[in-house]
Amino acid sequence: MSLSPTLLAAAPPALPHTGSDSQLLVAVLLSIGAIVLLITKLKLHPFLALTLGSGLLAAVAGAPFDKLLNSFSTGFGSTVASVGLLIGLGAMLGKLLADSGGANIIADTVLARSGRKALPWAMALIAAVLGLPLFFEVGVVLLIPIVLLVARRGNVPLMRVGIPALAGLSVLHGLVPPHPGPVVAVDALKADLGITLALGLLIAVPTLIVAGPLFARVAERWVGPLEIPAATAPASGETAEREHTPSFGAVLATILLPVVLMLGKALADLVIDNPKAMGQRVFDFVGSPLIALLAATLLGMLTLGRAAGFDRARISDTVGKSLGPIAGIVFIVGAGGGFKQTLIDVGVGNAVSEWSGKWHISALLLGWLIAVLIRLATGSATVATITAAGIVAPLAATMSSTHAALLVLAIGAGSLFLSHVNDAGFWLVKEYFGMSVGQTLKSWSVMETVISVVAIALIMPLSLII
Repeated sequence: MSLSPTLLAAAPPALPHTGSDSQLLVAVLLSIGAIVLLITKLKLHPFLALTLGSGLLAAVAGAPFDKLLNSFSTGFGSTVASVGLLIGLGAMLGKLLADSGGANIIADTVLARSGRKALPWAMALIAAVLGLPLFFEVGVVLLIPIVLLVARRGNVPLMRVGIPALAGLSVLHGLVPPHPGPVVAVDALKADLGITLALGLLIAVPTLIVAGPLFARVAERWVGPLEIPAATAPASGETAEREHTPSFGAVLATILLPVVLMLGKALADLVIDNPKAMGQRVFDFVGSPLIALLAATLLGMLTLGRAAGFDRARISDTVGKSLGPIAGIVFIVGAGGGFKQTLIDVGVGNAVSEWSGKWHISALLLGWLIAVLIRLATGSATVATITAAGIVAPLAATMSSTHAALLVLAIGAGSLFLSHVNDAGFWLVKEYFGMSVGQTLKSWSVMETVISVVAIALIMPLSLII
């Protein structure tokens, strides 16, 4: 099932291509190489890099530029129409969660019930719960003060609680909708979002256990003792100074509402399996990602905003301010959709299907490898996800809904591989934790690689039994 119920325009006819498969391969390599060069060396914004890369792809593939414009704009429009709305609603919910103190309420409640030995597991749980509605960067900013406070009060090494928190955020960011990467891949591969969400959570739990609390012990020895930096944002516990704060139950219910609605839709599709039945039609409506996130956002205005003492003007201002920072993300995702559509229309997808058949390589492994290569080159998990999904999209056309969802997860896992110096997240973690470049490579970079490898190691055998 496509993520978007409607598209802004009908899919354009395939761009005329008269060259050979080798010419298509050259076109793909040159366009991706150009995107990488523009982003990493010339520091061009990914939106512009993806747009220029699409033009180069069509030119080398022998497609006329008048057809290119229609192909790129259709891909851009359909992607923004389906994914952009979800990103906007997610940003609104995340902003309400942050400004109301709801994030700290979750953290305080869980930590109050955890002993010293359970702190790494508690931090992983907190990060996973908060990671459902929050973008990775927002989650890091919210969690770092909590991590520093826990390490200081609990007298535990910073890595022991820091790695589980980072792993919780990163795993959710790469594998679980409604985060931008998985949602874009779901849309590109026409996968079922509910099934992807269910399987994503299934893969995320053991992956988080390995890359979080278990790897934290290793990272602690590799990095050595770290001085705990002073918190740079309001820390956990300060919400007690507010006159009004949301309740733990209300915050948790608001965060989990879209997950429950989307999983309910997936379950109804399996149990009822009758598109004309009233029950399934209701679940299909309320469990669609747009309605599920819209419901959670509207509920959050009451359970988070009003409960924190915000008046209507303050709630409106909070929601409005959430949209500014995500404008760049929406344009990058849209340009990625245009590049994806160009890849498909010049025939790259069909050629990849033929090549994968000749090479006898699993589509899941192919999607993971392509995402890994682009992640290493660009440093962007979102760019890696979008590009890899566009290249392997035709392979999903003949897949079952379950295997299409697993392909989404394989690409998401590949997009997390080995964050290093060309990734903004690398520097964000380095500065917040006060580590050197070497220490960040030994901890954060290895943790990201562990997530990627463990996830694909779970996805491959799972594809053989479901």
